[in-house]
Amino acid sequence: MPSKLHLSALRVCSIAAAVTSLWAGWIVAVAAEPAAPATRPATQPAYTTRKPSIDGIGKVYHGREIAKVMGHLGADWLERPEREKEERPRQAIELMNLKPTDVVADIGAGSGYFSFRIAEKVPQGRVLAVDIQPEMLAIIGKKSKEKGVKNVEPVLGAESDPKLPEGGVDVVLFVDAYHEFEYPQEMMVAIVKSLKPGGRVIQIEYRAEDPRVFIKPLHKMSEAQARLEMQSVGLRFVENVKGLPQQHLLVFEKPDPSRPTSKPAGDVPSK
Repeated sequence: MPSKLHLSALRVCSIAAAVTSLWAGWIVAVAAEPAAPATRPATQPAYTTRKPSIDGIGKVYHGREIAKVMGHLGADWLERPEREKEERPRQAIELMNLKPTDVVADIGAGSGYFSFRIAEKVPQGRVLAVDIQPEMLAIIGKKSKEKGVKNVEPVLGAESDPKLPEGGVDVVLFVDAYHEFEYPQEMMVAIVKSLKPGGRVIQIEYRAEDPRVFIKPLHKMSEAQARLEMQSVGLRFVENVKGLPQQHLLVFEKPDPSRPTSKPAGDVPSK
């Protein structure tokens, strides 16, 4: 007959075996569970940094270094008489196909060079002249009084937010300004929200692909780069309107769920 000591030892071994079995099963079950994917917040910008070039800020977005901002002291250059011949701004405005009732946001309006010319085309609409420099907006306000223009409204934007009404804008315009945005992703997310369904973004930039355009490289932009950045925030490429001597006139659209697209977006061309 087994002794009491022997029976106690057997009981201890049985309990230990059961505990070991339970732990082994738990470990196997945990190991079998798929690992949670590493994620980052959807709003986290895809920016990197590097040593700034002479005309840049060292911040890189989709492979493009962001250019330094032209300050308000450059307002005279924006108003130079030669600009009509060099860039044909009135022709550019004709190519925009604006409606008289359109609400147009001129982002990076500067001295209002385009804002006041566009105001003539939208007599029943208005132009929101957005800039982050109060000095530029003061120039626009002074011009409005001098010209008696009632449909140009200065708007003080922020570096990451143009301060536009949500769903209230028909056309957003950038004229040689987008490449200077310090927070392009945040700006474009806010701009897309401000557009009505089917609203357009019109981006005018000096052509980076054309060696005859004698502008500093960071102040030019290729069609491929512009399309990459605009499509990354959900805009649909519509067309590159030809006719300007030195600049692209690129048209993008906010999709309208109520109607089919009239033209496929197509692939982004190579840089």
